Order: sequence, then structure tokens, then C-alpha cells
Amino acid sequence: MPSYDLERYLNVRYATGASLGPDGTLAFRSDVTGTAQVWTLDEPGAWPAQRTFYEDSISFVSYSPERPELIFGKDEGGDERMQLHRLDPDGTVTDLTRDSDAKHRWGGWSADGERFAFAANRRDERVFDVYVQRRDEVGEEATLLREGDGWLTVSGWSPDDERLLVTEAHSNFDQDVYVCDVETGDLTHLTPHDGDVRYQSAEWGPDGDAVYLVTDEGSDTLYLARLGLDGGLEPVRDGDDWNVDGVSLDHESGRLAYSRNVEGYTELTVGELTGPTTVEEFPEPDLPGGLAGGVSWGPDGDRFAVSVSGRAVNTNVFVVETATGESERWTYASTAGIPEETFVEPELVRYESFDGVEVPAFFSLPRNAATPSAGAEGDAREDHDGDGVPVVVDIHGGPESQRRPSFSGLTQYFLSRGYAVFEPNVRGSTGYGTEYTRLDDVDNRMDSVRDLKAGAEWLRDHPAVDADRIVAMGGSYGGFMVLAGMTEYPDLWAAGVDVVGIANFVTFLENTGSWRRSLREAEYGSLAEDREFLESISPINSVDRIAAPLFVVHGANDPRVPVGEAEQIVDEVEQRDVPVEKLIFEDEGHGISKRENRIAAYSRVVDFLDEHV
Repeated sequence: MPSYDLERYLNVRYATGASLGPDGTLAFRSDVTGTAQVWTLDEPGAWPAQRTFYEDSISFVSYSPERPELIFGKDEGGDERMQLHRLDPDGTVTDLTRDSDAKHRWGGWSADGERFAFAANRRDERVFDVYVQRRDEVGEEATLLREGDGWLTVSGWSPDDERLLVTEAHSNFDQDVYVCDVETGDLTHLTPHDGDVRYQSAEWGPDGDAVYLVTDEGSDTLYLARLGLDGGLEPVRDGDDWNVDGVSLDHESGRLAYSRNVEGYTELTVGELTGPTTVEEFPEPDLPGGLAGGVSWGPDGDRFAVSVSGRAVNTNVFVVETATGESERWTYASTAGIPEETFVEPELVRYESFDGVEVPAFFSLPRNAATPSAGAEGDAREDHDGDGVPVVVDIHGGPESQRRPSFSGLTQYFLSRGYAVFEPNVRGSTGYGTEYTRLDDVDNRMDSVRDLKAGAEWLRDHPAVDADRIVAMGGSYGGFMVLAGMTEYPDLWAAGVDVVGIANFVTFLENTGSWRRSLREAEYGSLAEDREFLESISPINSVDRIAAPLFVVHGANDPRVPVGEAEQIVDEVEQRDVPVEKLIFEDEGHGISKRENRIAAYSRVVDFLDEHV
């Protein structure tokens, strides 16, 4: 079987973020040119037309409901200060927001296509206000509809265009939902509550007399519910032991789609409202890959577009016939000539942590591994050092996030080179109920690092693994986990790769974007009340314990985890007799998005691991 280099794997393309236009044209984002740009298609499998031509990635695209025009979002160099632009059929681009110092967050088109809404921190960088703007207005012509005092998000227009749904986030696990009058800006609070309750994925009902959303009010997991405009909440679909991730509803037809997150895979249900809380279910959509999301309804709700992915299926857009579930693939993003049958699927495993908590993980072995994977108990043998394969322990960010088995060219490259890949969803991860997600909050932060230790020990006992060649790799909060694992348990790791990670919680909270600080303090602890604790868990203050080689990657424009986090950890490690490398990209933010930069970064990482592991 032929082998392929890293650049080939990182050249596997994707197509995602679909939006169906009023005439049935499909707009989507694809990274064919190296960054995500807007493309359009008139029919399945046709040659797509590129519609935007920027060095920076397009973050979303949304077709007008009435005209063949669309709005897209873009920032500069990863600074996340997204601006909104209108793209006309003839290719003309109109800059709509024209305030590069502010972050604009899309809130949707009005039903008549004459206006759009957004939230922005123009007035005060720390908070988001609600704006409404006509499609032909620009810049300061937007109407400030409602001043906020926190993190406001516009969730969409009512069917009669007289009201907006507005969500306020107090933390990632506590939100409120309001109705905002478009004429007066007055807010009606629909969700007064005590304690932390999630109200997410809010959508207007077809008659504008209720809201459909997912919530965990009175439950450990998220479920689908109907929220009346009087605040009454009625369940529509229980997620059982799993979360209902979100709901999408077509106003005209009353058809809806909602997804359950079952062990990290998507279970997509499509149906039609036959009463306020009753749904006639249609046949399950015929989709590959195991992951699907981003539903965009076509005219009359007869069909919808959805992005589909899997660990062995690169992301593409399919269009589904709503009533039958029959699907048709519209985009054909390239696998760069790598046969799909060579891609490796993961095994879902569980291992026991220090306190008996079972931690789920995706475990992938390269095809040349000498032994099959063991179960959670492990078919351990006492001494197998040097006999097995090296392992990359890949830790997700968040921490309120979840590693799901979507496609990753880098993961498939590691597997093709003989590395195993282990992806734990340590405590604090979403997808397994509120209780599990809250197990790492504030004072319990280091329990998630103990989960990482338990995972490494599970691997050391695995008969297919070389216990002396285990690598920790992660981005953002996952980068903190890498550094914390290397300082707390230095003997477990052969090397570490920290991508845009947190080294010092105090300086991170002091320097992160002011609009994010309160949300992050709700998770990690506050500078005012928890500074001593935050210092105690910061890897920078235990850097003398790092024994394994370390590679650090960061973007100079990162507004979430500022580049100073990378600089200070590298400066400290350099003063010790430990190999360390640093790579900073001047045109990147929180993550490495441009393909040429990803190739440069991970080529260096692979060389680093080849040398030290």
C-alpha cells in the first residue's frame, strides 16, 4: 500500500456550513484554496463557483430568504473581530458593519429579507448590544436596538418580523432567553430561574407563539422542549441518557430536525410538528460518517442541507429529502488522492480514573499494530516496553467541549506513520450529562489532569503500546492539560505538544478578551476570589518539573489565549536542560487555520516527535 506525506493528509479538503438560497442554490464554505471561502453550487456534483477570495477564512455564510444574495462573516488574521459583508449575485461585496475594533455576531435575516440582526460590542468591549440593520445600510446606519450588560446573542426573527429571540449567557451552563420587541427594544424575560440552567439552540415556533429549544431544566441531560411566551416549559423529546444537541425548525412548514449526541455520534431525527409538543417522525436520513449538523432548510421545508463527517469520511454537504430521508451528496471535497479505505476508525473505550469515575475515550491503532486493542480492563502484560507502538494522547479544548470522531487529516497521518491516537473525554467534557461536566469546576480543576494520568497509565498497560513513547498533545485548554500533565506527572510522557495553550491562569484571565473574562471566570475561578488557587494550578509555577521535550505553537493575534502564554512557558523551559521549540504565526489567532501554516507547523511537530519519540 502506498504511503503519503503529511502535506498530502493536510490537503484533504472539506465542505461545510451550508445555506440553501430561495432558488435552491447551495452556498457553503470550503478550504480548497487553503482557507475557508464561500462557494456556490446549482446542482449536486456540479463544478462549484468560488465567490470570495480572501487570505483569511470565512466564518459563516447565510442566504437571504428572498433574494439571491448572502451575508458572510470574516475577521482579520484570526483576531475574531468579525465583520459582516453582503455578497450580491454579480460578485459585488459590500462591507456592512465597518467597525474593525468590534466583534459582530450574526443574528439572522428577517423573513422578508429586508433586514438582519446581530450582536456587537461596539459601545463597550466588555458587553454585547443588539442591533438591527437594513440590507442596504452600512456602518453607523445600523440601529442600536437594545443595550446589554453581558453576553447577548440574537437567535432569530419571529415569523412576523416584529420580535427577536435574544439569549444571554451567564456561563456556558447558565443562560436566559428573552423576546425583544423590534419597534421598542423592550425585553420580555421568558426563563427566570434559580441556579444554573441551560437554554440553548432557541428557535421560534412556526406561528411565533412559542420557542423550541434544548434545556436541562430539572434534568442532568439536555432535552427538547417548547417554551411558551408566558414562560411555561413543556418537554417534547427526552434525550434519555444523552443530550439533545440542538434543534432546527422551518417556520413555514413546521418541520424540524433535532440531534442526539450518543457516545459522541449523531442520531438525527426529522419530523413535523402535529401539535404544540407532538412530532410526526419521518424516516431517518440516510447519511454516512456518523456525525451531522448545520441544518439549512430549503423553500417550503421539503428538503434541507446538512454537513456530514466521520473519522473516515471527510466533511461534505448532503441534501436530504425531508419526508423520505433520502439523501444526495452535493459536494465532493477532495481526499487529496488518499483512498478512503485507508482511513482508520476509532474504538470507543472506557477506563477507570483515580476515584472510580469511568472516562470515555476514542482509541485508534495503526493498521500495523501487532495486537488488537484491549477492553477497559486491559489485557495487560507486565513488561512490554519497546514492543508496541507510540501513542499521541490528543486532548480537546474547552474544557466544556467534547472530542467527537470527525475527520482529521493530522490524526490519519499519525496513524499511517505507526502512531496510535488516544482521545480522552476527561471530566469537564460535555456530552455525558451536567454532573460529569461540572466535576472539574474551579477547586476540582486538577481532577481532570488526574483523569489524563489514568488514561496514560491505561495505555502503559495496553499490549499494543510502547509505554516509553506516550506523547501529550492538545490545543487551548487541551494545551493547559498538556503542560499540567507534564508538570504533575513528568515520568509518564516522552514529549509534549502545546498548541495555543494556557500556561498561567492569572495572566490568561488578565489578558483574554474582556468580553470573555466573566464567562471564563465562571469556569476556572475569579481573579478577585481565587487568585491563590489559580496560581497553584498554573503549570508556569511548576515548570521545573518538566522533563520531556516540549513543542509550543501559537498565533500572535490570539484574543482568547494571548501569545504571552506561549512566550512565558518557553522562556522558563529554555532556562532548564530540556529541549523546547517555539513556533509563532503572525497571521493566526486561536488556532492554526491557514493550510500553509498548518503544514509548516505540523511538519515541525512531526520532525520534533520523530527526533524525540
